[in-house]
Parts: sequence; structure tokens; C-alpha cells
Amino acid sequence: MHSTLKMSVLAASIAAALSCQFALAAEAPVARTLPEVLVNGKKIDANKIEADKKVATGDSAGLLRDIPGISMYGAGGVSSLPAIHGLADDRLRVQVNGMDLISACANHMNPALSYIDPSQIDSIEVLSGITPVSAGGDSIGGTIRVKSAEPEFAAAGQGPLLKGQAGVFFRSNGSVRGANASATLANETVSVNYSGSTIRSGNYKAARDFKPAGLWTGTPHAQPADEVGSSRYESQNQSLGVALRSGQHLLELKVGLQNIPHQGYPNQRMDMTGNDSEQFNLRYHGRYQWGELEARAYREHTRHVMNFGHDKQFWYGAKGTVPGMPMDTEGTNHGGALKAELNLSARDLVRVGGDYQRYRLSDWWSPSGGGMAPNTFWNINDGQRDRFAVYAEWDARWNAQWFSQIGVRGEAVTMNAGKVQGYNTTMANYAAESAAFNGRDRLRKDHNLDLVALARYTPDRDATYEFGYARKTRSPNLHERYTWSTGGMPMNMVNTVGDGNGYVGDMDLKPETAHTLSATADWHDVDQEKWGVKVTPYYTYVQDYVDARCLAKQCPKNAFVFLRYVNQNARLYGLDLSGHVALAKSAGYGNINASGVLSYVNGSNRVTGDRLYNIMPLNAKLALVQSVAAWTNTVEVQLVSAKKDISEVRNELKTAGYGLLNLRSSYAWKQAQFDFGVENALNRFYDSPLGGAYAGQGTTMSQKGIRYGIAVPGMGRSIYAGMTVKF
Repeated sequence: MHSTLKMSVLAASIAAALSCQFALAAEAPVARTLPEVLVNGKKIDANKIEADKKVATGDSAGLLRDIPGISMYGAGGVSSLPAIHGLADDRLRVQVNGMDLISACANHMNPALSYIDPSQIDSIEVLSGITPVSAGGDSIGGTIRVKSAEPEFAAAGQGPLLKGQAGVFFRSNGSVRGANASATLANETVSVNYSGSTIRSGNYKAARDFKPAGLWTGTPHAQPADEVGSSRYESQNQSLGVALRSGQHLLELKVGLQNIPHQGYPNQRMDMTGNDSEQFNLRYHGRYQWGELEARAYREHTRHVMNFGHDKQFWYGAKGTVPGMPMDTEGTNHGGALKAELNLSARDLVRVGGDYQRYRLSDWWSPSGGGMAPNTFWNINDGQRDRFAVYAEWDARWNAQWFSQIGVRGEAVTMNAGKVQGYNTTMANYAAESAAFNGRDRLRKDHNLDLVALARYTPDRDATYEFGYARKTRSPNLHERYTWSTGGMPMNMVNTVGDGNGYVGDMDLKPETAHTLSATADWHDVDQEKWGVKVTPYYTYVQDYVDARCLAKQCPKNAFVFLRYVNQNARLYGLDLSGHVALAKSAGYGNINASGVLSYVNGSNRVTGDRLYNIMPLNAKLALVQSVAAWTNTVEVQLVSAKKDISEVRNELKTAGYGLLNLRSSYAWKQAQFDFGVENALNRFYDSPLGGAYAGQGTTMSQKGIRYGIAVPGMGRSIYAGMTVKF
């Protein structure tokens, strides 16, 4: 009701604005195309997203699964975490409509891409490897840019524009149901757009039994042996935007609201029991004779709550006799950006700009019995992370064959946190540890430097070669630096990777500095339609990589352990391979095309010799696509090798190799589109290589309450269907 009231007030204000007379000239529309991708990246066409993906997933990060080098850390149903070349989460810069969103949770249950529904996405741009300094910053793995559609205006002299669409869908596994709608009302100078979506899912089922059926220790609800506990979720997203246009100038305000009443996490000891967010995003874009100018200011506020969901229970008492264990988080994110593109000559283009971000986070847990009283536990009290950056980038097109890019970026990151306290002075070692933490100077200042040098050689129309070097830097996040307690319960609450282990921070962590060498060879036919092959080898060395070491002298094997974040050095290398070929074209069978992607990454800790955690094993995806008349039919095979190289310090679980068959079909008829298909059509059982350890049920806060050695399984067969109608 709170979110609905806000949207109603805003809608009334915008309706009043529309009734005013704007003295703005109606000239040529602002271009809707994204900038050219000059690095090892991929820009996904919006129509392809809509036809192939949006009905099959409620997780916006899932739209990235076909891009070479991309993998997904398992999490909640709408909150998986993308990884590029083995680097994930805060090691990536993830932007939603230009906003640098931050996960306000000790378990990173609300990552940036969870704040936009797939139905609201118009385009996705992935920049991996040698990412330009204008697109990077405070990240070492790459950049993901997700955008909703640009504002649309009525054509000159054609009267008001009214358009929209509505869609519904269903997926059998988990009984997933969802709906979405959007509408645009515009004249030549003013455009108003609304979009909304809702999705709800129960627990999904694996292809076969993977655990004992019935009750687990302390579990109030019995489950079948094939049901993945704590995988249910519900989410609603709304967005309202108003844009004003005058000639080559555009001013746009977007307001977004999110409400997630609940989202279970099968690989975390807690669940999300509430996530409310408000986003305000103001943008100006203008074209001038000398080039382009863009300015942005945004504010995002998140109120996040964790507790035990339907399938989990506190370690004492029967259900309903204790209030659970509430954990509250509040994050406020203010940001701004200013950038200009200067057309110095036919050869030279210069980009200059700056970013500013002011982030505040408080993470507190009220006492709930069991000797916790009388204090509120402050995991992070008034955490502060301020970032200011400036950059300059020079593109030079020397001739028809050679292009180069050189960039430099400087960032200042200032972090601090207030005093903390434990539940009381008798539990664990709260009094001594909080006193030690509070007695230290907690202010930290990092001065980071990014450098990029890239060259591209195009000898002829059927080949392109790119190669370059990048130096990228990321400062630790607030939980990595300022979580302080080595008590078992607080440590279990600080876990961003779903491995079942507990973590504690280190105030003296240094920024990560990554040195990357990458090259890309791209061969294709002249028109880039009949065939194409692209191969990208890369090598990254990370100084002061934030890894983990055991708190004890030696961590026990085959058990969950307690770890401290620590700086060590790491090395990653790998290969991305992708290709496509047109197999046939006829009047009767239409166009038949084949495509494939293959990715391999190897990551190791150069100090301990251990493997890095959550590295996706060798994997490939092959697809055969037929397009005939209004039909598009796809047969897809996904192949993943066994995961044998694991992080020993985390007691990471090994997984077996597997292959999945997916079938999809889409039919477009006038203003309607029908999508249907079968995921995992052969109902193949598999453990997700990046799904983490199963903690979906039981007394998860007890080391004996959840059972080490069970991986989170992938979803069994799921049939989906959806319909979208445009007007």
C-alpha cells in the first residue's frame, strides 16, 4: 500500500505537468542507439531478449546466460549474481539505467540486477576483458549495463502517441505465475511511460530425490525428497518515467519502486522476508556541434529484512513460540555522473567525465531470545563509502584498418563506520571484540588508478583483431572491511557466495588491483550474416585479491568453517569461443541457423596454491534455430563438465558433469506473441556448479542443523508458456 500511494501521488503530479504548455520546439528525435562496442563485449538486441528469454526466467541476470564468459552464482529466484571470467558480484560494475546500485545485505540478497524485471529491459551491454575507463570504475572484472527503453515521442504533425503492451506467463516447475504491463502516452515534446510487473513462485523441484524426505531437525514443515527448500519467491516492480524533449536535448526522470515480500535462499541460512526500494533517476542528454553531453543524478533507498522463511527454523523452540531472528538493513545510495564526448577531428574522439557516489549502510539485528537480550547487535553501524572519480579517454581512428583507445581513470574511495556492539556482554566474545573495533581509527582512504590501452586491426571486411592491456582497481566493500565479530552466528550472516561458511571482515584490507591482457580474433563473412567465429583468450593477475583464510590453525575437512577475508594474490586465465553459421534457407523450411558458445576459466590463489571459489567448469551451449513465417523454433543443448578443481579452504563441493536439452518456440501474430517451451526437457538431474551448499531447510543457524555435503541441485523439467499483446 505504501508503494502504491507513492506511485499515485507521482502519477497525479505528472498528469498535471502534462496539462501545462511547454515552450519546447519539436525537432529531430534523440537517437535510440547505444554507443558502438569497441571492446570484447556484446550488446544484446532487445527483440531477441523478448522472444527467447523473458518468459522463461524471472531473473534479469538469467538473460545473460548465452554470452561467452558469463556464469551465474546461485541465489534467490530473482537475485542470481553474474560472473565474468570468474569475477563476480562487487568485482563487476553493474548499472541499471545508468545507476550504480549496491547490494544492501550481508548476504548480497539484493544485487543490482534484482531491481529491474526482465519485462522492463530493452537492451543489455556486457563489457568484458579490456573495459574502457569511461565504462569501468571500482571494478576489476567488467561492466554490465542494463537499460529500459528510451522515451518515445509522437512524430511531428501526427497527434498524440498512445502505445503499450501486456503479458502473462506460467512455468510448471514451482508453479510460477507472472504478469507485466507497460504504456506510453506522448506528444512531440512530452512522454510519459509506466511499467509494472509481478511474479510469484513456489519451491521448485529437482529431477530426482537428492535428500531425505520429511522433517529435518527443527523444520516445521515436511518436504518431498526432490523439493528444493527455500526457493520460493514473490516480487513486484513498478516504474514511472517522464521525459521532455527540445531539439537535440532530452531531460528524463525515472522513478522505480520495488516490493519483495519474500524470497527464499536455498544456499543461505536466512531468507529475505522483505525488500523495499525507491529509486529516483534524473538524466540529461544533449547533442552539440562539438559532441555530446550527458549528466545524471540518482538516489536509491533500500529497506531490507532477513529472517527464517517457511522452510527454516530457529535453533530452539517450536514454531510460533519465538520471534525468529530479525535482521534489518537500510542502505541509501546517492550518485551522479557527468560525461562529455568531444569530436576533435575526423580521427580523434575524446571522452572526459566524472562519477560521484555517496553510500550509507546500517546493518542491525534486534535481540529475539535465547540469551540475546538486552542489546541490538550492530553488524555495521553507519557504514560510509564515498567514491569520486575522474577519467579521460582518447579514441583514434588512424585509418580504415587501425583504431586505438587509451584511457586513464583516477578514483578516491573513502570509507568509515561507527561504533558497534554485541547482543550482550556474556555471549561469544562480543564485549572484547567490539571494544577493540571501537577503539581503532576506522577511517580508510584508497587512491586507485585504472589504465587501458587497446588496439583494433581490421585488415579487410571479413576479419577483425583486438588486443590490449587493462589495469583495474576495486576497493573492498563495507562488509569485507567492517564486519567484526568472530561469533558463530554473526559470521554465518556474512556470506555473499552461498557456501555455508561464516566470514568476518578485516579493516586493513587493501584494494584489489587486476592486470589483464586480452585479445580477440573475429572472422566472418562480409555481411556478417552467413557465418562468424570469435575467439578471446585472456589472462588476469590480481594483486591483493580478497580471498579467505581459516580462523583456526587448520580448518576441518568435510564441514562448514569460519573464515576471515584476507588479501592474497590470484591468477585467472581462460578462453571464450563463439560462432554461428547459416545452414539452410528455403521457402518451405525457412531459415535454419546454428550457433554455439564455449567458455573456460581457470583461477588459482598464487599464495596458497588453492583454487578460487565458484569457478565455472568448462561449458558449452549449442543451438539450432529455425525461423519460418511467424514461427521461431529453437533446440538447445547445454553441456557442462565435472567440477573437480575446488577451493579447499572453503570445503567447496565437487559436482558431476551434465547435459541439458531445452526446447523453445515463439509465434508472432499481428500484435500478439506466444512463447512456449520446455527447459531441461529430458528431466536430467544435476548439481549446479555455482549453486553453493544446500541450506534450504532445518535449523540453519546450528552447525548440526544443516548437513554439509549436499549441493543445491538444478531445476528439473519445466514447461513454460506466455503471451504478450501490444497495442
